Amino acid sequence: MTAVKDSVHDYISLDPLAQDLVDTPEFQRLRHIKQLSTVRLVYPSANHTRFEHSLGVYHLASQALSHLGIDGDRADHLRAAALLHDIGHGPYGHQTEHIIMRHTGLHHDEIEWLLTDPEAGHPNGEPATQTVRDTLVDHGLDPERVAAHVRGEGELGQLVSGELDVDRMDYLVRDAHHTGVPYGTIDTGRLVRELRYSAGELVLDEGNVQTAESLLLARGLMNGIVYRHHVSRIAGAMLERASERLIARDDTVDIATFQRMADHDLLVALREHVPELGRRIERRDLYKRAVWADLADVPVDVVDCSHEDERAAEREIADAAGIDPIEVVVDVPSRPSLKESNARVVVGGVVQRLEEASELVGALRDAERAQWRLGVYTKREHVDRVADAARDVLGVRLGRTE
Repeated sequence: MTAVKDSVHDYISLDPLAQDLVDTPEFQRLRHIKQLSTVRLVYPSANHTRFEHSLGVYHLASQALSHLGIDGDRADHLRAAALLHDIGHGPYGHQTEHIIMRHTGLHHDEIEWLLTDPEAGHPNGEPATQTVRDTLVDHGLDPERVAAHVRGEGELGQLVSGELDVDRMDYLVRDAHHTGVPYGTIDTGRLVRELRYSAGELVLDEGNVQTAESLLLARGLMNGIVYRHHVSRIAGAMLERASERLIARDDTVDIATFQRMADHDLLVALREHVPELGRRIERRDLYKRAVWADLADVPVDVVDCSHEDERAAEREIADAAGIDPIEVVVDVPSRPSLKESNARVVVGGVVQRLEEASELVGALRDAERAQWRLGVYTKREHVDRVADAARDVLGVRLGRTE
């Protein structure tokens, strides 16, 4: 086996299949996609990539399989899925995911097209001698079965995509390590050791309510302090608008090319073709908050508005403020949720959802709702006009500005 030195897990041992998968162009592309996209504009040391995160997920999956006593062909397919779970991400990861979904209908974990189409593994049309699909087949693995695990299907798929998945375990500790904040620190060793299957469901064994709560608490704290930091949200919203304009241009980038870009490819394209936003993102010359409103202060129809409604509101606000529509960004996040509260734990010999076994879940749900904000962003010199126009157009009762 080959050992890789990792900043979080120390040494990660790669089996022959993993070694070959790491060398494919689809996996090497992950070296050039930052794990935290625009968060690094807030935390300068958060420059880790989806490449190293994927190695970490592979490592934790291998440990979990060992403790669960799963080996052979089943383990081979699951380890491959853990390693490859992020190869479907576009540039800047989750920041461009909604754009790709609107054009292709595919979520980033729907990677079957990458694993079954012989041409899909050639980034930007470049030739490749050995794709992920070729490598899986050469090692006797079924690409469709690997793709199903990545989607979280079946008993083993829960280890890669579920409430107690190793993906979440790795990114929390890795993101905390590289941002320098302590809030994502969890005991991954105990988590993977205490995983069990009960009637086909992945659960934490008896005596681990607090272990599950630690995962929930870490995610809640990282959401507020790191993942949803207002500067990152502003930059991410600007990046999404710029990317939409880039794809809308007939003479620049189609969605298939966009989907296989790395971060630097997109930044160069935006700087050239959408300079009014691309240059601002590159230089961290970001828009400011004109409105920053709590969930209780935003009408229900605005909270639940569609992508088209968001863009229509931007145009209406810009018209009312007398400025160019590109100078207004309306950012309505999805309703607050706590997926981890559905994690299953054994209490008194009975499998329960964490929300049934823990009094902490209710408080964390309240915290998620309290942290939710609608944002409207614009150039510094337009903040007052846009704030007035946005309150009229959106019907927001209150809203702090910078």
